[in-house]
Amino acid sequence: MSNAPLPPGDHFGATVDVEQHGRAVVLRVVGELDLVTTPILTEASTEALRSGPPVLVIDLSAVTFLASVGMSAIVAAHEEGGDRTSVRVVGGSRDTRRPMHVTGLDNLLSVYPDLPSALADS
Repeated sequence: MSNAPLPPGDHFGATVDVEQHGRAVVLRVVGELDLVTTPILTEASTEALRSGPPVLVIDLSAVTFLASVGMSAIVAAHEEGGDRTSVRVVGGSRDTRRPMHVTGLDNLLSVYPDLPSALADS
């Protein structure tokens, strides 16, 4: 499943590509996660969690802006996964790591520096 980006010239779009890596599902997020675009991530994570994968990785490596609503969607996925699915986050750049650190989410969530680290032991 891949959501098409907004038309060229609209730099406020976001996409979420869903990939299967063994028993893990990876959501690769590209663009900005704000009030307008976060529902794309919410829908993708809810859909991915329906099948109960042992690991769900939310890869923020290509996210250029992470608003509080985006962080809330990641926390919601973490809570929805519960004991059944380990939700892991690839921290990506400073644009995503810093907001998670400032809010303390890096203490709540399993945050990894890159995708191979997040997929280890999955």
